[in-house]
Amino acid sequence: MTAIIDATGATLGRLSTTVAKRLLQGEEISIVNSEKAIISGKKPAIKKRYQEKRDVGTYRKGPFYPRMPDQIVKRTVRGMIPYQTPHGREAFKRLKCYMGVTKEFEGKKFETVEGAKKQPIDFITVEELSRTLGAKI
Repeated sequence: MTAIIDATGATLGRLSTTVAKRLLQGEEISIVNSEKAIISGKKPAIKKRYQEKRDVGTYRKGPFYPRMPDQIVKRTVRGMIPYQTPHGREAFKRLKCYMGVTKEFEGKKFETVEGAKKQPIDFITVEELSRTLGAKI
């Protein structure tokens, strides 16, 4: 049984910590509407920070940082899992992120993470950030 979590309006960091804990306990989790998650903070500062993450390294060796919203969410969760250990790698494989709601999840009941629903004053959506980084959505 897969837990389906709706990321609409959820703060990305709070959502990711909850998902990471549940993955490490052995759950399978799918995150839908990942482009609608929000990152709290001033827009220019967030855009600059993520652009610097993309610019670091080389195109051959990395580190590589994603542009697409579903991959940004997945990468954020990966940062909260010890993914270089066998236990963490298995947990990370149980995570799926989707933009929007796919056909397999239509009509199903979605969970929301209660601690992640705090609405900050200054924020940017992951979709808006992705467009800034150059994603063609």
